[in-house]
Amino acid sequence: MTQTPVPVPPPNRMRALLSSLSVRVLAALALGLAAGAAVQVWGVPGGAGTTGMIDAVGQLWLNALRMTIVPLVFSLLVVGIATISDAAHTGRLARRALVWFGVLIAAASVYAVLAAYGLLALWPIDAEGGARLLAGIPPAPDNIGAVAPFSEFVKTIAPANVVRAAAEDAILGLVVFAVFFGFALTRLPARLKVPLVTLFEAVSEAMIIVVRWVLLAAPVGVFALAMGVGLSAGVSAAGTLAHYVSIVSLSVIGMILLCYPLAVVAGRVGLAKFARAVAPAQVVAVSTQSSLASLPVMVERAVDELDVSRQTAGLVLPLAVALFRMTSPVANLAVVIYCAHLFGLEPSLGQIGAAMLTAILISIGSVGLPGQISFFASVAPICIAMGVPLEMLPLLLAVEVIPDIFRTVGNVTADLTVARIVSQGEGVAVSVE
Repeated sequence: MTQTPVPVPPPNRMRALLSSLSVRVLAALALGLAAGAAVQVWGVPGGAGTTGMIDAVGQLWLNALRMTIVPLVFSLLVVGIATISDAAHTGRLARRALVWFGVLIAAASVYAVLAAYGLLALWPIDAEGGARLLAGIPPAPDNIGAVAPFSEFVKTIAPANVVRAAAEDAILGLVVFAVFFGFALTRLPARLKVPLVTLFEAVSEAMIIVVRWVLLAAPVGVFALAMGVGLSAGVSAAGTLAHYVSIVSLSVIGMILLCYPLAVVAGRVGLAKFARAVAPAQVVAVSTQSSLASLPVMVERAVDELDVSRQTAGLVLPLAVALFRMTSPVANLAVVIYCAHLFGLEPSLGQIGAAMLTAILISIGSVGLPGQISFFASVAPICIAMGVPLEMLPLLLAVEVIPDIFRTVGNVTADLTVARIVSQGEGVAVSVE
């Protein structure tokens, strides 16, 4: 049995750079809000001309991020589908793991919608604070957020013109086409398949490099956008951002807690035993914010504490790190639903369904990307599918470092849960200590 190769982690230098970038972006957000509040009181040299130029800088940075969405999402999905196809050929154990990945990702997307809407019903956005926050961001296009009937949603699933769909941000049709194209590649002979997969892998890597270049200017872009928000909302915008962080984090925490009874019931392991087994891996996840960095500890805990065979752990856990990220639809849908509430939108069932389907498919391709890159690449297509403007995302990117901790903990917990569940088909004895 051939194991699916594990993605190579980014160099320590890049990881340190991204970590430092998170700190600088957070600082830029705080300084931008404070500067905007100060300008609101004392004014700024140059008046409207200066503030207009600052707004233009923020919009330029946002547009630079947006230009990568279509090629990055399409290429990542094509490569991701090809990877899943290769994994399915590694044997019965891999196919069993893939089935559980699919079932849990689908269940997570349903949970995400229920959790986000439930939390916002119990703890709604402060209307005044939300209005002030929105007043400072660039205006959204008039055609964004319109509620389409379900029949229109059905028509968009298969785009009549893929190029036009890409140009008009009809992201669901583009995603569906990418999935079909990816599966079609798997039916080609190797001499045709390998060059095409390599091509799209190169495109995705090139787009990731472009995004990293754009993110190097993130402190400047976030400062400019935050200053515009500060001009309208002052420091009160910080309260709405803190509320956003809490809602997204609580959604992911709820999913983490659900992994425990799932492991007990489907994995047939005692609750205390499972909690003891996953705790060290969760600690590593908090400190590194990387599922890949947590992989050695996950394998060790699965084998020594969860009675998973080394062969099963050696295949399922790397496969999970490469292909399975259960928190992706949970957190990403929570972000988009929060933005919809912030803009006062009421998405139709068709738009919610499109967002859920997009979230599930996007989770395949975005696994393994650094948090700053995966946030925009994962959330923006879901926003477009639900009809939610993208203008809030740069500010939310600045505070993503906090929810990202819970995302990683959730991924690690879910990976170990699946490893234990899959091991039950390999004749592992029930353990309830």
